[in-house]
Amino acid sequence: MMLAEISGNVHVAGATLGAAIGVGLIGKGAAEAVGRNPGAATKILVQAILSTAFAEGIVFFAMFLWNGK
Repeated sequence: MMLAEISGNVHVAGATLGAAIGVGLIGKGAAEAVGRNPGAATKILVQAILSTAFAEGIVFFAMFLWNGK
């Protein structure tokens, strides 16, 4: 029974880890892009915020779609 609960949460942990890596890569890319073209900072910020929201949305799908037991 305990093993089923642990294995049931593995996909949530994987989604969380993937989203965290994705958000880090988005931030890295946005910082590099602003460094290359400071005039486009506003457009880059908007795209980075949208991309971050989509990456974090994966975690919510994983949590809410998990049926539990």
